[in-house]
Amino acid sequence: MAKDYVVGIDIGGQSSKLGVVDARGEVLAQSVVKANGSADSNVIISELADAVLKLVEQAGKRGEIRGIGVGAPNGNYYTGTIAFAPNLPWAANGTVDFAKRLSEACGGIPVSLTNDANAAAVGEMTYGAAKGMKDFIMITLGTGVGSGIVIDGKVLYGSDGFAGELGHTCAVRHNGRMCGCGKQGCLEAYCSAIGVARTAREWLDMSEEPSLLRSLDNITSKDVYDAAKEGDALAKKIFDYTGTILGEKLADFIEFSAPEAIVLFGGLARAKEFLREPIEKAMNENVLPLWKGKVKLVFSQLKESDAAILGASALAWEL
Repeated sequence: MAKDYVVGIDIGGQSSKLGVVDARGEVLAQSVVKANGSADSNVIISELADAVLKLVEQAGKRGEIRGIGVGAPNGNYYTGTIAFAPNLPWAANGTVDFAKRLSEACGGIPVSLTNDANAAAVGEMTYGAAKGMKDFIMITLGTGVGSGIVIDGKVLYGSDGFAGELGHTCAVRHNGRMCGCGKQGCLEAYCSAIGVARTAREWLDMSEEPSLLRSLDNITSKDVYDAAKEGDALAKKIFDYTGTILGEKLADFIEFSAPEAIVLFGGLARAKEFLREPIEKAMNENVLPLWKGKVKLVFSQLKESDAAILGASALAWEL
């Protein structure tokens, strides 16, 4: 039987998205596995394997799957492992031989693994806003801040498979927030969805400025976005602050690889009407004149779930 289909899996801190994909890049069927917070990788891998096999059956492609591609935080393309991923309780404190174990749990279907942001970059380069580009940086703004760096049409993996942790470069040098990775002042601590919610809580505590956010108990980045859409001044200031920090760091990233574009992707990128202006302003104020006004800031053209699934699935065609 011809194996003309692959499975793509995007593993996130809150949930994992799965899809069966054909050679044209169409997602034939997809599902979501909610994170259960387990610290046991055996539980997580078993749940994912069950979801994969059920989805393949649902799509009517049993025996036709060439392979499984996975995008995951701290996923290593070279070794197939996930190591010290702060937003995954089951892989936060060590190394999980993920690709091998998932393959075994799925009856021997081969598995290829990469960083989640790298997977999103491949998806965007193949099907989205970066189509035709050979040099760009993908920044994923979700539970954390990830990055996929593409140079001359190839994802940059580095010597050990972990290149591209731009979310853990220092954004605030003095008295910076503690990041989940154990460092202080990381970009992720300010410009992720969790970082935006934290900014909101801190600012509400430090001021008496009126805000729609004051009536909420557990503020999320979506709450801040919804308030900003309602014209809430404090919520808009939070996005200005977030965008400024991100734009300053993007200037550094531009000077590193001279990309044609920066592509923003993920849940927080949906707030582009509040983020674009402060990001572009800070980026162009802090970059060398060589690149001022030259590097495009673009937002993903793919549905969030599809981009990560398609990017991860692309790995499987090579298996």
